[in-house]
Amino acid sequence: MGIIINQSLKNMLTTYVGFGIGAVNTLFLFTYFLSKEYYGLVSFLLSAANLIWPFLVFGVHSTLIKFFTSYKTRGDQDRLMNFVLVTPAIVGGLLGVAGLIFYEYLLNYFEGENSLVQPYVWLIFIVAMATAYFEVFFSWSKIYYKSAFGNLMKEVFHRFCISVLLLAVSFNWINVQTFIYSISGVFVFRTVLMAIYAFSLHRPRFSFKFPRNLSPVIKYSSLILLAASVATVLLDLDKVMIEYYLPIENVAIYGIAIYIATVISVPQKAMHQITNPLTAEMLNKKDKAGLRELYEKSSLNLLIVSGLIFIWIISNVNSLYELIPDDYEISLLIILLISLVKLYDNILGNNNSILFNSDYYRIVLGVGVILVILAFILNMLFIPEFGIEGAALASFIAFGIYNTSKIFIVLKKFKIHPFTAKTRWTLLVILIFSLGFYFISLPFHPVLNILIKGILAGILYIFIVYYFRFSRDINLLIDRFTDRA
Repeated sequence: MGIIINQSLKNMLTTYVGFGIGAVNTLFLFTYFLSKEYYGLVSFLLSAANLIWPFLVFGVHSTLIKFFTSYKTRGDQDRLMNFVLVTPAIVGGLLGVAGLIFYEYLLNYFEGENSLVQPYVWLIFIVAMATAYFEVFFSWSKIYYKSAFGNLMKEVFHRFCISVLLLAVSFNWINVQTFIYSISGVFVFRTVLMAIYAFSLHRPRFSFKFPRNLSPVIKYSSLILLAASVATVLLDLDKVMIEYYLPIENVAIYGIAIYIATVISVPQKAMHQITNPLTAEMLNKKDKAGLRELYEKSSLNLLIVSGLIFIWIISNVNSLYELIPDDYEISLLIILLISLVKLYDNILGNNNSILFNSDYYRIVLGVGVILVILAFILNMLFIPEFGIEGAALASFIAFGIYNTSKIFIVLKKFKIHPFTAKTRWTLLVILIFSLGFYFISLPFHPVLNILIKGILAGILYIFIVYYFRFSRDINLLIDRFTDRA
């Protein structure tokens, strides 16, 4: 786990910097410098782009990671890279033509209460296309275990640029319309920078020859298109459907809750950048013992780290909402449900990497399609009845079933699961700390309350984890840190 811990720490650091900047944007800059309608518009445009880009990339970003190590010659590797470069352009071209043909229908869809979206519909495709190619070049760097720069660009760059743009709006240097167009430009520029870095690691020779074993490559790409898109669709489907059933400002209110809870997923995202190519290599080498160890350790380490973040969020959510305008305050239920979803995601460890880099991704595909349909139906039933809390409940049920299914599939096919005795103890500590610190009320300023409760909970939690040796890797990391100090 040495290389994993090292790379994961670098990725987690940049990811948290990005989330910190994003938190300032989400909780303060957006809420104070944009109206709720335009904040909701930006949230909707980005969510819609997130729904589309997995189809544009056609799964080739995952295909590159899975098959790159199976090709032993530079020529074969170059042909694979040419394939992953050309495919999104072809798919994007076809989808772009279809968008032009049906553009009037798209505009008609947004007539009425949310007509604010109409002038900016085409930006959804621009952001989606830029994101698709960014993911291709990010995967390009991952196969060389160079994920730090890509993670910096993915988590920090665009959020920092948005901060600058929001400040420009506040000083009346640009208007809101220019701000929205500029966000699209940020995503395009980010992709250009990522492409330059990827080509510095490996510049393939272009040829019209297809990679060897093209049939399984295309088959994997076409199936992973749907399988890998499931989590993305489940993640952003609720926000898109909120726009359909409710006024668009509700997207902004719901988006704040989602962003707060998403902080829990940072450790999982950071570790995934390095465990994904390692898992693919272990599967190619049929290293079952190494795979089991990686599965258990990644699950436990992620649970421990994300568990502390879960405690911080649940215990301080009331103080946090005191810092933002009253119009954006929502119930604890939404934060709790989405936070539990993110915590469950971390418990899975490298489960996604095992499934999507193995021959059993077809099963995940079937389960995922069913769950997307279920999520759509649940949102359709719950949002009109319960509002944005209904969207959170729909996501909680859908993701709960989906994650449980993935654990069962790995158990059935590989005879391994991520749970150990320490998993149960960690969950118990998380439960006790969350309940205990939530009901502690301090009579200070919200910022001071957050700092006091956060520091106290963090020290006690880390002490328990270290003293009872929940994780050898985390203990070694703490020892290394204290020795340097």
